[in-house]
Amino acid sequence: MRQISGVITAMVTPFDSSGELDRAAMRSLARRLVEQGSHGLVVAGTTGESPTLSDEEKLAALDAVLSEVGDESTVIAGTGSNDTRHTIELTEAARRVGAHAVLVVAPYYNKPNRRGLREHFRAAAEAAGELPVIVYNIPSRSVINIPPDLLAELAAELPNVVAVKQANDEEIQPIEGMDLLAGNDGTYLRTLEAGGAGGILVASHVIGPQMREVYEAAQAGDWERARALDARLRPVYEALSVTTNPIPVKTALELMGVIDGRLRLPMVAASDEERETIRAALAAQGLLAAGAA
Repeated sequence: MRQISGVITAMVTPFDSSGELDRAAMRSLARRLVEQGSHGLVVAGTTGESPTLSDEEKLAALDAVLSEVGDESTVIAGTGSNDTRHTIELTEAARRVGAHAVLVVAPYYNKPNRRGLREHFRAAAEAAGELPVIVYNIPSRSVINIPPDLLAELAAELPNVVAVKQANDEEIQPIEGMDLLAGNDGTYLRTLEAGGAGGILVASHVIGPQMREVYEAAQAGDWERARALDARLRPVYEALSVTTNPIPVKTALELMGVIDGRLRLPMVAASDEERETIRAALAAQGLLAAGAA
């Protein structure tokens, strides 16, 4: 199995002027992220606007990223949904395309009980075959929490369920048999301090080299340096949470001249005030493109 650790960037999905998936921009962004320190990339996760991507688009984006950096980076496909049958189908399809691992979110909206959660992840793990499965716990979006004891049960019962993307900031703690990954930029350092393996991150689109430095300092046991680096990055983390993800990070990438910041409804462009907050944070890090407004 591929190692799931370090700086893993939850990629945005670039769209062209017609609002369609921009494969060339997807490849270019993947290349940039790997060159700037990402150990891995997630395709078609929350940051990638997965709720508004068709399965065909998710698989096309995955293929584009694998073609560009699949030999250099761990490429993880977001395949979870609130429909177990759909999750199975998309997980099997991602495996056929060549994904190195899959990210499976807690079923949202229909709010299954504990037994239903266990069976959902069992089905996803079986569909993944030999691929590692990362459980995605994000109660702020899915309305349901996967508690640490259930995560430990999943790890014990399902050998290829190897990690959790923990986006419940109140439950950053080791899980027996499962690697812990930060699910929010703001808990990246705290997750590493708790013995975590890294994070599935958003700000690494913008400050990837610096976030890689935090990880390497932590790996070396240099916690003073890791904390000092993290403190300098806090204003960027905060600016990229000024409104709903991925609006801020797409705005930031546009201001940096990396991609066009188009979003799909119901995501909308940043307001003037939000854009200024993001612009100021980038300017303080020297990251603005010439003439960015």
